[in-house]
Amino acid sequence: MNFGTLNYVILGVYLLGMLGIGLRFARKQRTREDYFLAGRNMPWLPVAMSMFASVTSAVTFMGVPAISYNGNLALLAACVVSPLVLPLLITVLYPVYRNMRATTSYEYIGVRFGPRTRYAVSALFVLARLGWMGTVIYAPAVALTIATGIPQWAAILLMGTVATLYTVMGGLAAVLWTDLVQFIILVAGAIWVAIALVHAVPDGFAGIVATAVAAGKADVWVVSLGTMNILAVAVSFYLSMLQEYGTDQVTVQRLLSVRTNKGVTKAAMFNAGTDFTMIALLTFIGIALFAFYKSVAGLPPGITGKSILPYYIMTSLPQGVSGLIISAVFAAAMSSMDSGINSLVTVIEHEFVTRMSHEAKAGDHEVRRARYLTLILGLTATGLAFYAARIGDIIEAFFTFMSLFNAPVLALFILGILSSHTRSWAWLVGVAVSIPGTLWLQNVAEVHWVYYFPFSFACTFAVGWCASLLLPQRQEQVHE
Repeated sequence: MNFGTLNYVILGVYLLGMLGIGLRFARKQRTREDYFLAGRNMPWLPVAMSMFASVTSAVTFMGVPAISYNGNLALLAACVVSPLVLPLLITVLYPVYRNMRATTSYEYIGVRFGPRTRYAVSALFVLARLGWMGTVIYAPAVALTIATGIPQWAAILLMGTVATLYTVMGGLAAVLWTDLVQFIILVAGAIWVAIALVHAVPDGFAGIVATAVAAGKADVWVVSLGTMNILAVAVSFYLSMLQEYGTDQVTVQRLLSVRTNKGVTKAAMFNAGTDFTMIALLTFIGIALFAFYKSVAGLPPGITGKSILPYYIMTSLPQGVSGLIISAVFAAAMSSMDSGINSLVTVIEHEFVTRMSHEAKAGDHEVRRARYLTLILGLTATGLAFYAARIGDIIEAFFTFMSLFNAPVLALFILGILSSHTRSWAWLVGVAVSIPGTLWLQNVAEVHWVYYFPFSFACTFAVGWCASLLLPQRQEQVHE
């Protein structure tokens, strides 16, 4: 394979364009609210696109087709799940954060359970997102290595450096506007690949579906702990999407930057519709790649699920187009990494540094400190990408980190909303049981990764609920 001069130019222009947007907004970051929340003055559409682009990383762009290529069509259940999460988000969770004029979602935890629990939840978020960012850097590095032949370590460093630099310069405003560009490239790239595959496979769409059915990819109802089935996917993705869109700082921070409550509702609805469409499209691309390599072309040794999409892009699409779609993989990764870094800095600054130092607001000093933190966290996440490379499957790597740290956080939010008797120490007992239990599930038991998140959530929730019943009914101290 030869990446070619034209593709290098396209990729280079894209990366320089992202840096240019960061530089454009660098001088407008005068206060913490500017840097972390874009002055709470963003229109809803760029925020909606950023919501999707932030969560739909290169892990999704490359991982979802790989799953349906190697496995079955059970991921289609995730298409329906996102709209089903929407009512709870826009009627229960988002109004709470907006009415509080919160900077982080974990301020609710401070009000409900007290400052110590707020610290604990914020720390879990930091751990989860650092691991998550390692996977989103690793995924496009795989694509770039396949496309260009450059070493994977060099691709990881390139990816991490560029995303860190423009996030350092422009804060959330740069993140949101670069995400808009990245959203367009991401969606257009997926549509182009799907159309190209329909034209390439004999009998087009019908031929692709027939090949998938004949290969057993429609057998999604058999319940087994060792395989993916539609019920397990529905439960797992409902819980993970409720956490990602309802309690996770990456998404909540975007919605807190929207001008109006009506705009928040529009952004959430747009995101749910895009989720529905894109998960279905990426799942279709996976079975279309299966049909293509079964009936049209063969695969050389060493091309596996995570590399199947970039290999097709480089060998079957023309110069220029392949460069644009490899740029789409970068777009997916960078939109997630920039969002993760910015949200991590927001949580560390707002939940730890400012609250522990009790300093008065310092304007430029705070923005400068936030930029230093952004740089440090970007370098840390880049380093973690080398660890993520050891896990192998990129979707499994994603769920490995999310189930350990984010599922317990979701359990705490739900416990706090459902029961006035829930106590923070009871939740900590649940976490103490959940984390080693989930590690055992991941490393010892032969269980499919789709069960990781539900297990961790259910374990934390059940133990926390039961432990709360054993406590004397007294009011916890929640004042800071």
